[in-house]
Amino acid sequence: MPVPAAQAAPFPWAPSPVNSCGEVGFDPLNRERDPALPPPPPVVLPERIDIPVPIPQLTPITVPGPPQDNTRVDQGPPAVDPCRTPCPDVRDISKAPEPGADPSPVPETGNRPNSGTGEPIKVPRVEFKPEIEPIPVPVPGDQGDAPEPAPPPVVHPAEPGPLAAAVAEPRVQSVALAGQLTGHGSQNRTDLRWQVDGTDLGVMWETKPGEVAVVFGDTFGKGWQVGGTGRDDQDWRSNVLGYSTDRDLSDGMSLDSMVQDSRCHAAEILGSRKLKNWETTTIPTSGFALGNRQYLSYMSVNRWSRIPGLWSNNYGGLAYSDDDGRTWTKDQHAKWDNFFGVGRFQVAAMVPQGDYVYMFGTPNGRVGVIGLARVLKDDVLNTSAYQYWVNGSWAPAAENQATPLVPGLASEVSVRYDQDNAQWQMVYLDSARGAIVVRNAAVPQGAWTEAAQLVSTSDYPQSYGGFIHPWSTGKDLYFTLSSWDSYNVYLMHAQLDSPN
Repeated sequence: MPVPAAQAAPFPWAPSPVNSCGEVGFDPLNRERDPALPPPPPVVLPERIDIPVPIPQLTPITVPGPPQDNTRVDQGPPAVDPCRTPCPDVRDISKAPEPGADPSPVPETGNRPNSGTGEPIKVPRVEFKPEIEPIPVPVPGDQGDAPEPAPPPVVHPAEPGPLAAAVAEPRVQSVALAGQLTGHGSQNRTDLRWQVDGTDLGVMWETKPGEVAVVFGDTFGKGWQVGGTGRDDQDWRSNVLGYSTDRDLSDGMSLDSMVQDSRCHAAEILGSRKLKNWETTTIPTSGFALGNRQYLSYMSVNRWSRIPGLWSNNYGGLAYSDDDGRTWTKDQHAKWDNFFGVGRFQVAAMVPQGDYVYMFGTPNGRVGVIGLARVLKDDVLNTSAYQYWVNGSWAPAAENQATPLVPGLASEVSVRYDQDNAQWQMVYLDSARGAIVVRNAAVPQGAWTEAAQLVSTSDYPQSYGGFIHPWSTGKDLYFTLSSWDSYNVYLMHAQLDSPN
């Protein structure tokens, strides 16, 4: 889901980062080309331009689908030598992919444009490329999960929800890369330890005192290469989950373990049907804990669009885990359906505070606004009990009437409550501005401050995300950043001016 970058001068060239094992990682910052490299070849025209032509194809899909695969294995003890390959039978370290010296090499083949030599310009030939467009056809499947009874309807009367006085606007002093969290060359060596070569997002929440869960989106393993898009044959998992107890985030974040379904292999924790136009994938959007139960909000993606930043959801939903995140259950009724593609709470960020869980939601894609809802903690799985913030009141059954919290477009919303400052902090991607921004407020409904820029997509090309680490403070904000170019996740550190 790349984000177009604004035009900006690149930063000076610097060598790629190297982890403690001597493995070369990725630098997501927009930098000048290595001056030691020979000049790049002239821009070339492709020999062929493919125009995709959709070919409808009836594709059977079983209903109900297969049950979630909850095969799990415990992670072994940490290696004595952290730079040894933990599972050489699973992945040979000598074959680990290395990033190219030139991140955007130009192939030597093709038609070079006329540069004054008198040579004729060769026009690329245009070819129509058939592309299968599945038309899902439901057919009887296995028994599937047993039906669950729906929770009883709960309708709360409208209640006042006034704005609070504005708090001080956050002032960003500096933002820097703390470390590469995933992929080859990362401090966590996720490619060799858990077969996580390419992934994104990095949504975080505190599962219990001293432990943070980190959940990632579409993940690819063996066979995946930097700069390529993931395929079905590259060990595709819709999502994977890890844990961290790292308190010193200044040099990045260490992952202690991941949920595994086999040796050195991260498990897909929320299954998906992986069929375009039915359910392409399931992407986690936030996580939180209530007592000993963990919750994930997620979106069921019907299909990705060819237009960057757009996609279509089936619904936004909730899943829960009673075994510290090893296995998960998608609640059959905690769903916000995307009728006619205009659902306002398809991509949710959910935060418990006081008696309530607050839900900050946006539509599918990156061209929506932020709405707000709340629900008593005991009713978090009962969608009828939610109240939506509409024109200064908490109103029942008003999902699509929710008043926008802030002006402008927003996506990948992440929210935390800062106990020390008694303030709310919200980070999101403003795709129109080409920046990840932060705002503060005294109460969830605002008034929210003006947006302060954290990261520009001109400095970090095709970056997105911005998910807050729960152990951030009013002065030190840590958040994950995804880069489409390397398709991996980084931990960023922003130093802020704090009123306290």
